[in-house]
Amino acid sequence: MLKIAIDAMGGDNGPSPIIDGLILALKKDRHFNAILVGKKEELLPLIPQKFNNRIEIYEASDVISMTDHATDALKRKESSAYKAIELVKSGEADAYVSAGHSGASMSLATLRIGRIKGVSRPAIATLMPTVNGNTLVLDVGANVDCDANNLKEFGIMGRVYAEDVLGIDNPLMGLLSNGEEESKGNEVTKTAFKLLEKVPNFVGNVEGNDIFNGTVDVVVCDGFIGNILLKTAEGVADTIGKIIKDNLRRSLVSITGAVLMRKVFKNLKLKVDYAEYGGAPLIGVQAPVIIAHGKSNAKAIKNAIFQAISAADSNLNNDIEEKLKQFKD
Repeated sequence: MLKIAIDAMGGDNGPSPIIDGLILALKKDRHFNAILVGKKEELLPLIPQKFNNRIEIYEASDVISMTDHATDALKRKESSAYKAIELVKSGEADAYVSAGHSGASMSLATLRIGRIKGVSRPAIATLMPTVNGNTLVLDVGANVDCDANNLKEFGIMGRVYAEDVLGIDNPLMGLLSNGEEESKGNEVTKTAFKLLEKVPNFVGNVEGNDIFNGTVDVVVCDGFIGNILLKTAEGVADTIGKIIKDNLRRSLVSITGAVLMRKVFKNLKLKVDYAEYGGAPLIGVQAPVIIAHGKSNAKAIKNAIFQAISAADSNLNNDIEEKLKQFKD
């Protein structure tokens, strides 16, 4: 029986949506239990009595807020994030989920749980919607400055994650650049291209549009570019949604068309809804760590928990270590 440690206090909206999401997950999957870490007096009233045998509460008196510095997380040993990470480090839990301070979770996971052997830097990955599925993009924020070897590791880790956790056979992987030609890119990406050529299923450079048209399954970039890409994509999706709503209200014909296309709009909303994907895995640490959006609703938390379970049930860490060793220069 897997145990998932959950930072119950870290989200923007308090523990309520986190517990609601956990209950949804427990109803659907009977093969895991949860350890909620946070203030017991706030958590207990939110838990239905029938789930008491599957939910354990681990007291934590402190909460790392979004305005706190990530570098202070290691000193905040009474915080819900620190204590939840420690449960994973000690082996009392198999995975960690948090909608709290992403920098704090990343720092604590890297320094307390530790990196997989051969990983120089863990990376945050996210799923971007395509017409027929999703593209895994990494890094999207953990590492602002990267060298060519970091990008090579991201490519290997992303390929293994796509295969082991997402269930994609022989995933194709590309390096994000400003052109498809080998000569395009900056000095770091040009060097990374040479290193990645040795990795199976590397298709070469890809451009921004390839992320959304499904040309490849995995796209590699540094955290600076990846984070801008992520925020831009979220902004574009939000703006398109508002433009569509605005135009639909303008005439009876538009309203009638919208009624007829309800299913299409519903499917589009699901494609761009972060709640469908749950959270972003921190790939490269010795246990599954899922970082959910601060504004996560119950559905997002449920899916973040399922991501953690899928990773914990896989052979991800061993496969990453083996592949990094195999393609070490």
